Amino acid sequence: MKNPQIIRILNPNLKTSNFSTLQWLISSPFFPKFTIISTVRCLHFQPSDPLTPHFAKESDDLRSLIVRGFHVIGALIPSQNDPVSDAKFAINAARELRKVLYSEVENSGKFDLVAGVLSSNGEIVRFFGSKDGDFTNVEEIEEVVYEEKENAEKFVWERGCLIKCGICVNLPVYVNPSKQQDAIQKYLREHEGLAHMFKDPQTTYIVKSLKSSSEDLPCPVVVRGSELDFETDISDIKDLTDSSTQSGGRSIHCSYFCSESKHHPSGIGAENADTIQITLFLNRSGKSQQSVAPVVEYCPAMEAVKLVVVNYNLEVICYAVKDLPLTSTISRLIIPALVDQLTTVKNIISPSFLSKHPQLHPYHFCPPGLVHPITALYELSYGETELKQVEVRRSLHLRLGLPSDRPLLRIANALCSSKSSNSELGSARKGYPLLRDVHGSIPSSGVSGGLVSLVQGSYEYHHYLQGGFDDSGWGCAYRSLQTIISWFRLQHYTSIDVPTHREIQEALVEIGDKDPSFIGSREWIGAIELSYVLDKLLGVTCKVMTLRSGAEFPEKCRELALHFENQGTPVMIGGGVLAYTLLGVDYNDASGDCAFLILDPHYTGGEDIKKIVNGGWCGWKKAVDSKGKAFFLADKFYNLLLPQRPNMV
Repeated sequence: MKNPQIIRILNPNLKTSNFSTLQWLISSPFFPKFTIISTVRCLHFQPSDPLTPHFAKESDDLRSLIVRGFHVIGALIPSQNDPVSDAKFAINAARELRKVLYSEVENSGKFDLVAGVLSSNGEIVRFFGSKDGDFTNVEEIEEVVYEEKENAEKFVWERGCLIKCGICVNLPVYVNPSKQQDAIQKYLREHEGLAHMFKDPQTTYIVKSLKSSSEDLPCPVVVRGSELDFETDISDIKDLTDSSTQSGGRSIHCSYFCSESKHHPSGIGAENADTIQITLFLNRSGKSQQSVAPVVEYCPAMEAVKLVVVNYNLEVICYAVKDLPLTSTISRLIIPALVDQLTTVKNIISPSFLSKHPQLHPYHFCPPGLVHPITALYELSYGETELKQVEVRRSLHLRLGLPSDRPLLRIANALCSSKSSNSELGSARKGYPLLRDVHGSIPSSGVSGGLVSLVQGSYEYHHYLQGGFDDSGWGCAYRSLQTIISWFRLQHYTSIDVPTHREIQEALVEIGDKDPSFIGSREWIGAIELSYVLDKLLGVTCKVMTLRSGAEFPEKCRELALHFENQGTPVMIGGGVLAYTLLGVDYNDASGDCAFLILDPHYTGGEDIKKIVNGGWCGWKKAVDSKGKAFFLADKFYNLLLPQRPNMV
């Protein structure tokens, strides 16, 4: 490498990365050479050598994880010997992985690769480059530029967009169930035939924009399989983007479907990126010049056969620069991505082909710390709490360097094609909008020198008469529970809907706490019943704080403050004659003065935040106000339900 080289890091965390194993460096063929966007940890190694990757297993994982439009360009390795030897080892590992990962069109052996070597003090990374993948000849690259996260997202998404394509296919396979190996081979042959259909000249692709704004949408574009070019290397971007003078889909670029504005009101990032939807139609009927009648052919089976239908639910996303022609986008990104996902599903299904097939579904995420999306394939047979799926998420957290106690890759976190830009209004169920985080505009509590501890994250305000359901006089605890469950939804600990009153009652009957006659009744419930429902529906455990009298509330302020600081969940106040939701405390440890931020579910008006705040339906309450009036009753006991934040992925 005779010319000076520059390493551009779009992941600031690499500056002080401290790790003990090999990591793959991720970039994009659309970016300048030696631009590093992220790293993913190597998890599979040879049994005989804990430092040498198991390339087949690694490629199986990364093929479905890394979306097309991004690829492996090198490896990061902790220092073992001298930096040059370590760099050669890392570059050779990346070279071998690319050979397994990518198609024959991409000449993996002649691709410039980069290696990062962590120094012994665990803070400074030295980078080395290798031209054409020649790991025997590496040179150190001294100029390294670390971009801030905001600049990194701008770099990626102002020049690029997301391409989304999904298809559901039922693949019928006739097999002899007594010959398992023959049946699997027959399935694999039918599977290969399905993969070839994506490249069929008769296949038609409809391309349209997924813009959610009110601006006029561009007309959809039809691209036919006969227009596609499967020989051009996607890494040769200049040749692809210079093809604008060609006919058909080549004359239209991705920018045709993208917004002209470079500023998004919700910020720039994968969740707000321009997204293009591609729908494909597999056409197996050829054209005929003559009118012919349908023909039925009878083919008697020579042995017992069984019809096995394999259901494929495919959905891929890809990243492309906006000046890439549609034909190149489809042939070099979408179709390889579909084939990759099809292959991953096949590898999972084939061992149990004659038995029950797993329900596999792809989801796309852009977790904190990454500026690009990834894809995870989940088995939905038993839901998100099923142990097998938990282990899949735990492995993904480890590979991506995500914390192991936050649900960042649950289905509720998946990227959506459209999102509301209204931060005050929450989700709507059965037609009514819900206010979110109504305490945000509440004035101070009036506690002098106090320390405020508040609920962490977002929640929705559930109250009497909401959604046209009359629960006035008996449903306050139900509404408090709905607010608490909305918090777990909005923090992505669960993807279930907030339950109705009837669904809450059904849960209590199902666990045996109530008789069947309880369903449809107007009976009150308390903190203990709420804990049962949270455990049943969400798997959430709770602590219960019991107060013999409302006068004991100030004594519990320190403990409640610790709850909001460590757990951050809303607290249900039950007992007495009313139920409330506690959102925070303001406590002066020296003077003992304190106040409680109460969200009152007894409100019966509309979703008017000013009316709610001015009416005191959400506000700070002193245990005893300036007029000597106690908010909590001295002659009543209280149970406080403190939901615990799950330590889960």
